Amino acid sequence: MQVKFTVQDPCQLVRKSFGDPVAEDLRFVVRTAVGEENFIDMFPNRSNNYCCGGGGGFLQSGFPDARRQYGRLKFEQIMATGAAYCITPCHNCHAQIHDIGEHYEGGYHTVHLWTILCLALGILGENERTYLGPDLAEVGL
Repeated sequence: MQVKFTVQDPCQLVRKSFGDPVAEDLRFVVRTAVGEENFIDMFPNRSNNYCCGGGGGFLQSGFPDARRQYGRLKFEQIMATGAAYCITPCHNCHAQIHDIGEHYEGGYHTVHLWTILCLALGILGENERTYLGPDLAEVGL
């Protein structure tokens, strides 16, 4: 079974802080965990990746319609990859990407980076599989 993954470059970590070197490190980790052949990059990516629209307090702002409209570009970017999973190292990105995926009915799964790492290591607990799809939910059990 081949499952496709993409990864979100968080604004605070990549665009506003460490730039492309940390984005490359992120891709190295993701490709190692999921397999090179299972990784599909978004375009644009790294320091030029689109913001998801969930950071800077926008998740808690009380304007979900505006936040979702802003996040529409990210949703379309994820959908263009055809990936079944979007890996997010940032909690705000995770919440926003999960929400826009459900709102716009994307059908992809949003997972934290640590979830994929624990799954790859065979140490992901039964109670930590909330965001996994049926294709990965029982891997390693």
